[in-house]
Amino acid sequence: MPDRNGAYPSLSLVPKAAAPQTMKDFKSDQEVRWCPGCGDYAILAAVQSFLPELGVARENICFVSGIGCSSRFPYYLDTYGMHSIHGRAPAIATGLAASRRDLSVWVVTGDGDALSIGGNHLIHALRRNVNLKILLFNNRIYGLTKGQYSPTSELGKITKSTPMGSLDAPFNPLSLALGAEATFVARTIDSDRKHLQSVLRAAAEHQGTALVEIYQNCNIFNDGAFDALKEPATRDEALIQLEHGRPIRFGLDHSQGVFRDPATGGLSTAEVTAANADAVLVHDAHAADPSTAFALTRLADPDTLHHSPVGVLRSVRRPVYDTLMADQLDAAVAQWGQGDLGALLTGNDTWTVS
Repeated sequence: MPDRNGAYPSLSLVPKAAAPQTMKDFKSDQEVRWCPGCGDYAILAAVQSFLPELGVARENICFVSGIGCSSRFPYYLDTYGMHSIHGRAPAIATGLAASRRDLSVWVVTGDGDALSIGGNHLIHALRRNVNLKILLFNNRIYGLTKGQYSPTSELGKITKSTPMGSLDAPFNPLSLALGAEATFVARTIDSDRKHLQSVLRAAAEHQGTALVEIYQNCNIFNDGAFDALKEPATRDEALIQLEHGRPIRFGLDHSQGVFRDPATGGLSTAEVTAANADAVLVHDAHAADPSTAFALTRLADPDTLHHSPVGVLRSVRRPVYDTLMADQLDAAVAQWGQGDLGALLTGNDTWTVS
């Protein structure tokens, strides 16, 4: 949470804005070009209205994106930004965050950009715990290139590139992030603005890398992929809302709960009764051991996404890469003095190839 002065701890080195800002201040003059009805519009509006809360001047905020529909994001924000290389946004953002600790650095990416060609960059940003925030828009399809299956498409998915059904088992982005030792892992939905902004706040407060998966509807090439999680008739049973320190209950009248399976050590769901009510799992987002958070990510059915947990699954403290690097540089200067790049490049470890 913000400290008593209203500052986010993760932004303590970032200069504050000289005057209050509004949503309008973060809207660029560029025409927003997504398909009508795309979930990206809702995410953009939520981010634009959230950024003034940070109290950070626009010139000290940078959004870095890769390639894909979601990666048009930097054009539509009146901040610094970079529409970078396919899959490489986390690598570029790592260099920026590590060298410019006075900036609030955000990555915007999609399931194809981040988890296919960019998978290696993503996991290493997470394990290093660089001070940046990664928003992963997951629509379970390649939208920009017109509807091929993506790394999160369900098994058997029929697309232009898999006319007989996909043979690839899909990634679970949150399981992947926890396996990479991510210190902050969360999920939210494009159409739930209140929940989306609450998760964004938690990510902004976090020291280190924060990964936020956002279920985002592609109404042209994968329309209705998340209807079960959104429709009033089904969402109470399909979604599991997580709140730190509270029993994990869901369904109509919270009649369902998440329990520890004594036989396997994993998690399962069941109806809550008077006999088992005390055994409902209490959510601990700050647990040092990520195994329970990982088990939560496995509750969702990979095809229907029924029983998808949303909210902050994990938020723990670990030394931040940027700080460790700065301390190491300070120690090196104190011990050996200021380095000379020219001398390094022309030193004794050079040779001529004829």
